[in-house]
Amino acid sequence: MDAMPTGTGTEMATKDDPGGQRCRRTPWWKRGPMEFEQEIEHLNAPDGGALIPWILMVIGPGTDVLKGEVPVPWLAAAGLAAFCALYVCTIRAAFSPRRLPTTRLPYVLLGALAALTLSLSIGYGGNFMLLFVLVSLCAGSVSRSRRTLGVMLMPLSAAAGTTSGLHHEGFWSTASLSYGTFLSGLVVSVIITLFHAVDQLKRTRQELARNAVAEERLRFSRDLHDLLGHTLSVVVVKAEAARRLAPRNLDAALTQVGDIESVGRQALTEIREAVTGYREGSLSTELDRARSALAASDIEVVLQESGPPLPPQTEALLGWVVREGVTNVVRHSGATRTRIELHADDGQAHLTITDNGRGLTPPPAAGTTATLQTTRTGTGLRGLTERLAAAGGSLTSGPAPEGGFRVAAVLPVGEDV
Repeated sequence: MDAMPTGTGTEMATKDDPGGQRCRRTPWWKRGPMEFEQEIEHLNAPDGGALIPWILMVIGPGTDVLKGEVPVPWLAAAGLAAFCALYVCTIRAAFSPRRLPTTRLPYVLLGALAALTLSLSIGYGGNFMLLFVLVSLCAGSVSRSRRTLGVMLMPLSAAAGTTSGLHHEGFWSTASLSYGTFLSGLVVSVIITLFHAVDQLKRTRQELARNAVAEERLRFSRDLHDLLGHTLSVVVVKAEAARRLAPRNLDAALTQVGDIESVGRQALTEIREAVTGYREGSLSTELDRARSALAASDIEVVLQESGPPLPPQTEALLGWVVREGVTNVVRHSGATRTRIELHADDGQAHLTITDNGRGLTPPPAAGTTATLQTTRTGTGLRGLTERLAAAGGSLTSGPAPEGGFRVAAVLPVGEDV
């Protein structure tokens, strides 16, 4: 035996497929939404089933055979049976899901079907000439391009008209048969083309929906990183300051504890706003928080502002830059002095954050000497770069000329930024 059933009957292991991967199907009670969607798409895929009932057109020539109106009835009956078998096989081959662009089997079957139809029509005439319409339906199913369809339908239509003329069916009968043969294949081809176009549009819509979900997840993760990274850094810094001040200045320590409480409450509000997607940061608020966080870390801050007021959207984006830049200074730089410069001119807003810390060189581990530099860019800076690029701006970061680290943001100034 080449195949032995394994499991619960939902998969089959064979000699060529030991694991039963090709035949495995998940039971319906264990399937997820995506599996049901894939199965529905598979059921909706064209399989040629709608063309099979057209085979009933052989009733016409079959009636001629039963009435004995054709010579050698048994030969005509055998020809009709062969035609039916070839017709079904051609349709199935044309719509096979495993069909490749280079597969020749549908064309071979179509050629055999056309030859058999031509022989039967020439030999018997009458209703047998209706078989040309069925051959045309197969041609419309098999063809994959307009040129191929034209190459097949034109000779087929001409053959139908010529055969009808040989049997002296009259001008209108000949013209109707020729036109009907050509139109049948053309209509089937157009319907199949429209079906594939609709299927492609459906897949495109699903892909756009997936991209929208991915973009929203990216936005939320980016906002959450920026919000929590900055907030937790401020909380840690102020908690350390409170611990240092508590033994000698309880009032100052309590002030730091109060700041921790207010920062936490503000963080909760911002997270709720980020979840709903309506948060717009205030640049002045972020600058005030930056001063507080840097002062709590014993880092001197120099703030220089110049230029006209900025639009709300520009301020919101620059507020994110201030938040991320100051967070990195507090957490990673080891700096004692930070400079924040903001100015707007020539239709652009420039924000620069510079510190005198370690720059890109990480602190040496205990018992070791740092000899290499890291050029790794944090997740926050990558997210900011994407934010500013989407708004037509840019973000650069790296070692400052006089040492330390420098983050520079440039944004166009406009009402619709």
